[in-house]
Amino acid sequence: MAEIIYMPKLSDTMTEGVVAEWTKKVGDKVASGEVLAEIETDKATMEFESFYDGVLLHIGVEKGKAAPVNSVLAIIGKEGEDISALLSAAPAAETPKAAEPVAETPAAPVTPSPAPVAAAPATKSAPVTVASNSNGRVFASPLAKKIAEEKGIDIAAVAGTGEAGRIVKRDVDHYVPYTPAAGTPVSSAPAGVESFTDENISQMRKTIARRLAESKFTAPHFYLTLDIDMDNAIKARKSMNAIDGVKISFNDMVVKAVAMSLRQHPTINSSWLGDVIRRNHHVHIGVAVAVDEGLLVPVVRFADTKGLQQIGNEVRDYAQKAKDKKLQPSDWEGNTFTISNLGMFGIEAFTAIVNPPDSCILAVGGIKEVPVVKNGQVVPGNVMKVTLSCDHRVVDGASGAAFLQTFKNYLENPVNMLV
Repeated sequence: MAEIIYMPKLSDTMTEGVVAEWTKKVGDKVASGEVLAEIETDKATMEFESFYDGVLLHIGVEKGKAAPVNSVLAIIGKEGEDISALLSAAPAAETPKAAEPVAETPAAPVTPSPAPVAAAPATKSAPVTVASNSNGRVFASPLAKKIAEEKGIDIAAVAGTGEAGRIVKRDVDHYVPYTPAAGTPVSSAPAGVESFTDENISQMRKTIARRLAESKFTAPHFYLTLDIDMDNAIKARKSMNAIDGVKISFNDMVVKAVAMSLRQHPTINSSWLGDVIRRNHHVHIGVAVAVDEGLLVPVVRFADTKGLQQIGNEVRDYAQKAKDKKLQPSDWEGNTFTISNLGMFGIEAFTAIVNPPDSCILAVGGIKEVPVVKNGQVVPGNVMKVTLSCDHRVVDGASGAAFLQTFKNYLENPVNMLV
């Protein structure tokens, strides 16, 4: 008997999905556990596996189009089976929206993250011979093809660095068109001519817009800013990184200091749930990671129980997985507090919007060498500004200030984080 496969809910905030690629076509045999399609959610592009054996009889959502959760994605059954009754009985789906490609020369890639992650620089791509079979089919991953289509890039012009010359996501991300005569990237519009491009909004950007607008306009925010003397933290980090195999960033120290401070200030580690305030007894730190499409917040779980090196390894791994669109829902769900760090971009101070359901988010600026007064003398010092954004429905000013003082004490005396 034929079975309907519905558009899955692949994340807690997903309301619709875009089919990035079908790996099967109507008439193909499908085995349980075999990848049927790649689906773009509001957080990542994920492989969706079939849980039925049979033949793909119907595709309900074309490649590049969106459909709401629980609408008909596909039907699998026996070859030649009549599925008209199933289709007529299935709930009607909203008219899907085409994710039309944008024919525009891409700008140089931006790959920021809150932890040090190496990214290959953009380079001018001269005409290349790409891996293909006897039919002229270019070997490229489905995700690379989708990104190339969205950016208006001819996939055949991209050099592949994957296995056997296969074109993968990083190749498209770092591709810059080549002009043989001038040897410079191609401009998308002549000088002096007004030009623009309307880009379709990705599932991720839609969710960011909705969730942060709800947070900003429903949660009464207030902000607390503090200067932290980082001289001792700089010395401590230098000593730790002198050990073979150890690589600790200032961001790792911030995560650890926040986690330990939350144990002493449970009010900050709370959530507003409408009828109740949830006091979380566990500490799960969300670390904001910027990707091309927007922002992801993978979660370091039980961060208060982990060492600096373990926290650093997790954050770097999450940052890379976020850029590669390999994060799973379990990686980004369950945060009780969020950190957004723009210090590595030279930002001195900023305010962040509370990330629901958290009641607070910490915005971390860069370390700046400035004159400071110590023991009545003006001397050089290293200062870092942090700003705590609080939901006033849960947190009062005194509670937020007490948390920041504890956090400040840990960073100014890093040895306290080791005991």
